[in-house]
Amino acid sequence: MTGGLKVYYVPWRPFFNQNTFPTLYGTLPIIRTILIREKINIVHGHQTFSTLCHDALMHARIMGYKVVFTDHSLNGFSDAGSIHMNKVLKFTLADVSQAICVSHTSKENTVLRSGLAPEKVFVIPNAVDTAMFKPALERPSRLDIVIVVISRLVYRKGADLLVEVIPEVCRLNPNVRFIIGGDGPKRVRLEEMREKHSLQDRVDLLGAVPHTQVRSVLISGHIFLNSLSSKVAQFFISTDDMIVLAEPDPGDMVQSIQKAITMLPNIDPQVMHNRMRELYSWHDVAKRTEIVYDCALKCPDQNLLESLSRYLSCGAWAGKIFCLVMIFNFLLWHLLELWQPADDIEEAPDVNISLNCAGLEGCCRKPNNAENQKNSSDTNST
Repeated sequence: MTGGLKVYYVPWRPFFNQNTFPTLYGTLPIIRTILIREKINIVHGHQTFSTLCHDALMHARIMGYKVVFTDHSLNGFSDAGSIHMNKVLKFTLADVSQAICVSHTSKENTVLRSGLAPEKVFVIPNAVDTAMFKPALERPSRLDIVIVVISRLVYRKGADLLVEVIPEVCRLNPNVRFIIGGDGPKRVRLEEMREKHSLQDRVDLLGAVPHTQVRSVLISGHIFLNSLSSKVAQFFISTDDMIVLAEPDPGDMVQSIQKAITMLPNIDPQVMHNRMRELYSWHDVAKRTEIVYDCALKCPDQNLLESLSRYLSCGAWAGKIFCLVMIFNFLLWHLLELWQPADDIEEAPDVNISLNCAGLEGCCRKPNNAENQKNSSDTNST
């Protein structure tokens, strides 16, 4: 285990966009086994579009565990996909203990989409490992300006916008090259664009980039281009940490890239890196996340009837359907308890790992099983 992190691979094939097929109850046996075997106190799920996240949180709540949900992205309200996902999110967060968003805008978006009480949502920004991502000792040559893109090549990450932006930027700037790292279904469109505009010598498609090589790709360029779809804010960030904002429109994006190019001579990478090192810290993120976990553990225990009242409030028809889903899940859980009692599941031995917490008080403490056992007994009594 690296740093005390243990990974379980659930034997389910990806169905769409790296997600498993949503079965609701199919993952209950293995998730139950993992939670009991590892003596879990809190179940923390990430990402609205993760089916495994929704399944795990649903099963954890019915078993009496405290659950925390993190939402990273902004989603709309009008298109069919967003309407359905927002209803699913409302179901998942109806009985969540606490939630985390990465920005105040994200918090507002999540609260509006899910109906979650704002006081339950904490804002913890993403962090950057500044010890790993340091600027190059020698700056790249200015003879050619290299723009780096590292992203999944999907619609949500703005790959379609790149197809329109890159040819225009190359036309306006003969000395500009693009390095694109990442893979996905939109890579075909980028390859077609490169062939159509004869940009084979100016657009390099690297494919999937291993995590260990991301920094080497970033420092090979002058500007880092982060393009997102129209659902979320659009922005560009140079590798020197000078930020230029733009709307998710090809014309505005081209103008912003031109502006970023003119700023390059005035940027000192090391100065900007030192500034980022003070602004973003994994230690700070860990401490703030631990506060969320402590708040989740302090949430009062609820039996099934109390939880069902929250699901009923999710809508005239949807609320009743959600209640039926949870009741059936509750019955399946008790059938599993009869078929394979929790006492028959072997618990994983505790492993003492020395971590350099650097001031993170309590981050290495061992799990407390008392509350988890109490939650399970309360749920069993219903």
